[in-house]
Amino acid sequence: MAKRSKAFVAAAAKIEEDKFYAPVDAVALAKEIAFSKADETVEVAFRLGVDPRKADQMVRGTVILPHGTGKTARVLVFANGDKAEAAIAAGADFVGSDDLIAKIAGGWTDFDAAVATPDLMGKVGRLGKVLGPRNLMPNPKTGTVTMDVAKAVSEIKGGKIDFRVDKHSNLHFIIGKVSFDAQKLAENYAAALDEVLRLKPSSSKGRYITKATVASSFGPGIAVDPNVTKVFADA
Repeated sequence: MAKRSKAFVAAAAKIEEDKFYAPVDAVALAKEIAFSKADETVEVAFRLGVDPRKADQMVRGTVILPHGTGKTARVLVFANGDKAEAAIAAGADFVGSDDLIAKIAGGWTDFDAAVATPDLMGKVGRLGKVLGPRNLMPNPKTGTVTMDVAKAVSEIKGGKIDFRVDKHSNLHFIIGKVSFDAQKLAENYAAALDEVLRLKPSSSKGRYITKATVASSFGPGIAVDPNVTKVFADA
């Protein structure tokens, strides 16, 4: 096991052992014990009671966080003609077709999300070995294969995140930065949680969320009560 820094150990000591925190308390504690000088990302990890080897239990989706991620995503768009112009007007960072495909085929992946018009997916699909492992492949299920590229770019720039369960049944996503106030982090957590719950496969039996943690980029994980599926009470 890697040796932990003194700052990490001190932060971990502030977490009550064997306690499951309410989501609001967990994000507040993550802010309190963050020790890096950088504005760390606040991350959430769920262990789901699904078998991702089964197609009908693959959990994948998107959500627009009400307060954004705190990061301006670099968006690449595969498009031609007026769709390319619309993407540029919407704030896309990189726009093109064959030129970008060749560049990515050479190993370049200096962007955070990719969008494509349907007519170019035949060519973009050849980049699966490069984009797939990085979760950058445009997909109609996440709204990134679309003719409305301007809307897709605006949503991603505005705080849209996508998530997908991995082969170990874990789901990871970000809910903001340590500099966010706790209420905004909790509201982002609630929005993502609602979407994860909505996507529960009908074939998944037993407890759906079996484990949940919140942590800053460099900080220790804080156990969240997996039974809390409603972060805020109804008004």
